[in-house]
Amino acid sequence: MISLYHPAQSLIHSIAAGHKVLMLLILGTVLFQVDRLEILVVVAVVVVACYGVAKIPFRLAFKQLKPALFLLAIIFLAQIFILGLEAAIFVVLRFAVLILAASLVTLTTMMSHMIEAIEKGLSIFGHWLPVAKISLALSLTVRFIPVIGVMAEEVREAQRVRGMERNVFALAMPLIIRTLKMGTEVAEALDARGFDSDDETDAKSRTS
Repeated sequence: MISLYHPAQSLIHSIAAGHKVLMLLILGTVLFQVDRLEILVVVAVVVVACYGVAKIPFRLAFKQLKPALFLLAIIFLAQIFILGLEAAIFVVLRFAVLILAASLVTLTTMMSHMIEAIEKGLSIFGHWLPVAKISLALSLTVRFIPVIGVMAEEVREAQRVRGMERNVFALAMPLIIRTLKMGTEVAEALDARGFDSDDETDAKSRTS
C-alpha cells in the first residue's frame, strides 16, 4: 500500500537515495528563501523536466499533484484576498513544486534504500538516538504524504457522489479514520516483524 516506487532505467533512479533526500531538503530550504516569481517558475520547469528524465508518465506525475489541488485552490483564494493575485500564484506554485519534488523522490527511490540512507546519515548520533526508529519514521512520513493525498481524493470522489463534496466534516472524518487505520496496520506489521525487540537488542549491544 505504501510502495510508490516506479521502476525504470534513468539517471534520476541511479542517484543514491541519500543524495536525493539531501537535495530535497536543500530544495525545500532554498524555495522558502526565493522571493522572485520568475526564479520559482524556472525551478518548477526543472522539477517537471526531471519527471521526463526519470521516464515517469505524465498521468502518473499529475496524479501526485491531483489530490492536493483542492487544498491548493483554497490557499490560492485565501492569498488573493490577503496579499493579492501575484502573491497567491507564488505561494501555490511553491507548494506545488515541493509536492512534485517529494513525489519524484518517492517514485524513484525504493523504501529500503531510503531507510538505509537516512540511517547512514544519522549513524553519528547512534549512541544518543534510536537511529533505526527515526529513519523509519522519516521514510514513512515521506511515503505517506502522497498516499494520504490519494486517500483524500478517493474520499472526495465518494462524497461527491453523495452530494457532500462541500461538507468539510464529511471529507475530514473518513480521511482521519482511514489514516488512523493505516497507521495501526503499519504498527501491527512492525510489531509482527519484531521491530521494537530488534531495536532494543541493538541498543543493548551498543551499550555493552
